[in-house]
Amino acid sequence: MTDSNTASAAGTGVTPGPGGAEEKKAPAWRSSPLWSRVTGSSGNLGIAVAVLWLSVIVLLPLAALTVASFEQGISGFWNAVTAPVALASLKVTILVSVVVALINVVMGTLIAWVLVRDDFPGKGVVNALIDLPFALPTIVASIVLLSLYGPQSPIDIHLNATKAGLVVALAFVTLPFVVRSVQPVLIELDREVEQASLSLGASNWTTFRLIVLPALTPAILSGGGLAFARAIGEFGSVVLIGGNIPRDTQVASQYIQQQIEIDRPLNAAAVSVALLAISFLVLFTLRVLAERSARKDQDS
Repeated sequence: MTDSNTASAAGTGVTPGPGGAEEKKAPAWRSSPLWSRVTGSSGNLGIAVAVLWLSVIVLLPLAALTVASFEQGISGFWNAVTAPVALASLKVTILVSVVVALINVVMGTLIAWVLVRDDFPGKGVVNALIDLPFALPTIVASIVLLSLYGPQSPIDIHLNATKAGLVVALAFVTLPFVVRSVQPVLIELDREVEQASLSLGASNWTTFRLIVLPALTPAILSGGGLAFARAIGEFGSVVLIGGNIPRDTQVASQYIQQQIEIDRPLNAAAVSVALLAISFLVLFTLRVLAERSARKDQDS
């Protein structure tokens, strides 16, 4: 009898007490050292390593750039940013980036819809090509676009040294952002609601506008914001086809390079900080909107 109790207790983690009474035995993991337990969190060491890495890679360079831009005080920074050529390059950059973001919002959503909802030959190849701008060096894209739309264009379309050329180049490198943001949302979307709407007589456009689009809006805004943030700092894809004409097609990144080449690091740093501030503001706004949307979904 004692042997059977002992055997059953070994499998359940319970030991027999005096008089045959059973006493619970603490699980083995509770008696193990703290350092060997798996809790799912990284602990203080993991947090310290992450903060140190982010500081070295992101915070310290940004701090050094900010300090360099204010070497001559606030007035020096303001004069550098508002110089006529610098201001013109910022205006061109923001204008073109907004146009590119809007194009990506429309075309990226359409491409994501086709990839998720339609089947056609070569779909896997098209899906793989979406990520090509991430892998392809942007200077290669500029060379390809120049050979296709430059002075010796084989299709007789000349976009060299024009704002349209800037838009095409930036649209190429920012294509994946909206597509990859919208795709997973479309995949997880409940199609029964769409089918119910269509069965009640709603048109395809009404169903998309009232049911599908609200669910896709956070992803579309996120992808469009990322495309805008990438576009305002892009250099490689526009360096050849853009023409780098001051007050016309010169974007901020080209202006920064020009200022470094003529030994004006303060002007270059000031415009760089301005671009950084614009990108941070856009991304922070998107973050706030995403959190509000998530809270609204939870409340409903």
